[in-house]
Amino acid sequence: MTTVDPGRDAMAGREDTSSEDAEADLRELVADLGARSRDRLTGRRSRPARIDEVLWSNLEATGLSRLTTTAELEAGPAQAAVVLHELASFACPVPVAETDLLGAWLAAHTALTVPESGALTIGFGVAVAEGDVLRATVSDVPWAGECVAVLAVLTESGRRSVAVIDPSAQALITTDDLAGEPRGRIEVSVSLDECAELSESAYREMIRRGAWARSLQTLGSLQSAMQLTVSHTRDREQFGRSLSKFQSVQHQLAAMAGSLDKARASVALAVAAAADTGFASEQTDFAVAVAKVTLGHCVDEVVSAAHQLHGAIGVTGEHELWLHTMRARRAMAEFGSPRRWSQRLGELLLTSDNSWDVLTAAVGPGSDVDSHGSHNG
Repeated sequence: MTTVDPGRDAMAGREDTSSEDAEADLRELVADLGARSRDRLTGRRSRPARIDEVLWSNLEATGLSRLTTTAELEAGPAQAAVVLHELASFACPVPVAETDLLGAWLAAHTALTVPESGALTIGFGVAVAEGDVLRATVSDVPWAGECVAVLAVLTESGRRSVAVIDPSAQALITTDDLAGEPRGRIEVSVSLDECAELSESAYREMIRRGAWARSLQTLGSLQSAMQLTVSHTRDREQFGRSLSKFQSVQHQLAAMAGSLDKARASVALAVAAAADTGFASEQTDFAVAVAKVTLGHCVDEVVSAAHQLHGAIGVTGEHELWLHTMRARRAMAEFGSPRRWSQRLGELLLTSDNSWDVLTAAVGPGSDVDSHGSHNG
């Protein structure tokens, strides 16, 4: 017979309320920092972008720059999701995902030493062994020239190694991506003694973490694009009335809202899976795949409609819209394209003994679902 402890239930209720209050406080803090960054950079953004040093200093001072990898803060995926989403909604130029969920986590996992403060980032390259030295070109490294260390994931003869690289001491070429943010190419030469081995399971978790983070950032960008579009169609007049009064515009806005609802639901699943089971679990692998595939469709729908309703003004450098739409498109291509993650869903379906469990998201330990599969690219 199961007994009910009213005191315990009441305590659980208070804990839930306390958790919600803490998350609301965190959201308010990050939104305030993000709004200040947006206002400070309006009309002053460069291309390629530079890290907002004022914002980064505030993030470090509050512990938000390495939120989940600082044990004393006792923060997890739910808190990281708030930070990533809110900062992305203001198009803040700071590598928070690269520093916390990827760089600092990878360094701790491989027992490599990185600076205790400053921005981190990661990059990938195919290496050639020359004696006891690995040489590689590590390309498309986010914020490479703005960070104190790059964690380079080097693949050589089927093995993966991680090395900590000081970008200021390497040959570095910087370009900008679709969203105007910097991407670096580094010529790496590192001794094998300075590298740490990276297991296949850890590599898959790293890609999953990156895809999870980009999903949160994509959602933040899409929601801001939607808000800007609603405001524009309400304020812009044609033939004596606002654009939002036209039925065709209303249909497009409704379609955008529907896409956003799908995006929110898929990302909420990914956040819940990571918070409940961790980034290494099969549940999170499945949920991230669902989020990536769903967002791939939503990005096309929301971005296309937003630019169509804004007209030519939305693509100008002076308008805020392109900051969000181009970031959303860029984020979807990183840590596995939607097509690659749809292949992953197919693998889960085909290798499962019970396809219905996969279709209904009942994927968990003991479900006989193989967790193999490459997500990079």
